[in-house]
This record gives sequence, structure tokens and C-alpha cells, in this order.
Amino acid sequence: MKYVIIGSGPAGVTAAETLVKADPGGNVVLIGGEPHPPYSRMAIPYVLTGKIKAEGTYLRKTKGHFDNLGIDYIQGQVVKVDPEQSVISLADGKVVPYDKVLVATGATPKSPPVLGLELPGVHHCWTLEDVANIAERAQKGSYVVLMGAGFIGCIILESLMERGVSLTVVETEDRLISRMMDAAGGAMLKKWVEAKGVTLRTSTQVTAISEHGSGLAVSLDKGADLKADLVVVSVGVTPNTAFLKGSGVDVNTGIVVDDRLQSSVSGLYAAGDVAEGPGFGGGVDVHAVQPTSVDHGRIAALNMAGKDVAYQGSLMMNVLDTLGLVSASFGHWSGEDDVAVQLNTAQNRYLKLAFEGEYLIGALSLGRTDQIGVLRGLIQSRIKLGRWKEKLKANPSLIAEAYVACTHVFSRAG
Repeated sequence: MKYVIIGSGPAGVTAAETLVKADPGGNVVLIGGEPHPPYSRMAIPYVLTGKIKAEGTYLRKTKGHFDNLGIDYIQGQVVKVDPEQSVISLADGKVVPYDKVLVATGATPKSPPVLGLELPGVHHCWTLEDVANIAERAQKGSYVVLMGAGFIGCIILESLMERGVSLTVVETEDRLISRMMDAAGGAMLKKWVEAKGVTLRTSTQVTAISEHGSGLAVSLDKGADLKADLVVVSVGVTPNTAFLKGSGVDVNTGIVVDDRLQSSVSGLYAAGDVAEGPGFGGGVDVHAVQPTSVDHGRIAALNMAGKDVAYQGSLMMNVLDTLGLVSASFGHWSGEDDVAVQLNTAQNRYLKLAFEGEYLIGALSLGRTDQIGVLRGLIQSRIKLGRWKEKLKANPSLIAEAYVACTHVFSRAG
């Protein structure tokens, strides 16, 4: 059996290693699209801080790791997948046959419809080459404009501030990380970031970027232009699926997969940021976080090897440290009908719990690290809270006590 994995991020690498164990007699080919060993994009912003070198982003650091496992690693750009012929075409003309294939190609940064994005000094922060270009201009005291303050944008924000730049963040939404933060949490985070020296322009759009002297001018839909030595673009991503055109694979936002992570085409699977699959507690979505990618890679590989393992669904979750303030969100936290809230603005602490019946289905947390694992565990365990629900609504800080009590009752009942 010849297995081919397109994409060498966390999902692809995990899948390749899993296949070697699940089918020792199989032939595993891993295709990476960049001239580097497989690496984690989530680690890229930390290269800017100087805390790690480029090699620190590599997913496997042992020399010859893939060769030692018998994995054939190929560097190349996939331009077409033909399920009828069971072949993959690369940009250099090479054709790779397969019996089963996993698409784990991740995503590509979005480019908003703004004039001037092609100018020197305007960069995404998505590849190791991007980091090198950003580092060249992000010197101490330089003027930097960051477009976008989502999850990845806030990681970039912290990395830029550690380089000592004068930073202005322009965000179209009314708050930072709007997909993982409600209005109360967003207001707290905004106040925190501004106190650290970041200029925030929320509910604002960049309309154009132009050359101005030796630098750049950034025009906004409201307020005066901003001067910049560097503009970093971080306004979201789009799953990499263009090469599947004409393949018959069902693509919505991402590649639609079932609970075995198989696509609409038999023998073709998808994992990671490119996959649109089952969510924890129901629904189908793209959950672009590394833990989900790793789970996807393992489950997809096991099914490719004929093990028939169901995927239980990915839990929406994000944990982020923004200039020292830790924020976290889990599950379906956005509901307002059945919630408990604990807010302490003086100490920058916020906790919101969302319930459905006797279950905890979502949570937001700012300014605390002591209960993050507990929150995730209680949501994923789907254990009935019983009388602890009312206790939590009266005092959300009792989450650890609730977890111990409820899991103890569950284990005794089991």
C-alpha cells in the first residue's frame, strides 16, 4: 500500500509517523511545499523575538528523522490530484502515484483588497522567509503597522513589541481576537495592550498603502494616515484547496470530511487547517488550531491503514498570552441565555461559563492560568454537573472543585 501525504505541517508529519506504525509494510511519502524541513507555523512569530532560531520551529529536530523511519520526504509543489488515475502532479513535472492520499496542505494568508500590498516593506508573517524580511525592518524604534488583531495577529503583536518597535494595530472589528473574546473580555484586553504602549485603532480599515519618502504611508477609512517602516498583514487565512479543482472532492470552506476524515472521494482524506470536519458537540467547521491538526493527522492515518477509528470532533479552543495577559476560550462560549460571569477589572481577571442543561459547553477566561486545563476537561468530559451547576453560577471560581466532585461521582458510577 502506497500512502502519500500532501503537506508537512503538524497534521502531515503526525499522519506519516502514525502510518509507519499502523502499517509497517506500507510505503509512506510525505510531500512538503517549502525549502525547509517540516516546521510549525505557530512558532514563526517567536523567531522574531530572538528566543528561538529558525531551526527551533522544526517539528522534528533529530537529523535523518524521516529517513530513519522509512518515510520518503519530497520537496515540491502539488498542482493537481487525479483520483481517477490515483496520481499527484507536482510543479516540476513529476508524477507521484498513490493508493491512498491525505491532503494536509494547511492554509494561506488572506490578502485584503487594499492597494499597495505588493510594495516593499509589506509582508505577511507566515513563512520563515517572511520572518527574515520582517526582522530586517522591525528594528528598535521603527514604525510598524499591524493589519489585523486575531489570534495569530496577537502573537505577532507580542513579537513585534519585544523588538522595541513603535506599533499601531488596525483592526476592522471592535475588539482584539473577536472570534475568541466577547465585548467584556475584549475591552479588558484592549486596555491591557494599550497600557503596554500599543496604539490600537479598532473598528477601522486600511484603505491603501503607498510609498512616502523612504517609508510607507498607511491610509485609513477614518483618521489621519499612519507612517510606517513596515506593514505586517494578518487578516485571516484561506484553506489551500485550489489544486483540487476538477478532482471531484467536495470543498466548502475547507475539504468536507466525515467522522473518519475521509472526503467525498474514496481513498482521499483531509486533516488540519484544510479540513472541514465534525466539531465537538455537533456541527461541521474548520478548526485551525495545532492540537486539532495533530488529532486529525493521527485519526486520518489510522483510517487510511484500515483501522476504522471514529473522530469524536474537535473542540474550539484557543489559549493566548498577549503581553503577559493570558486569555483562553473553549467550546460554545458565545451564548448569553445561561451563563455565569465573574469580572474583576482592577485585577484584570474575567471568567465566563456557558451552560446547556446540566452541562458546561463553553468558557472564556482572562488573567488566570490556574483553571485552563480544568475548563477544557470539564467541557470535553460531558459530565453532568448536577447540583454543581447552581454552585458555579453563584461562584464561577469553584470550577476546580466542580471538576473534582463531578469526575469523582462519574468514576464511581462507572
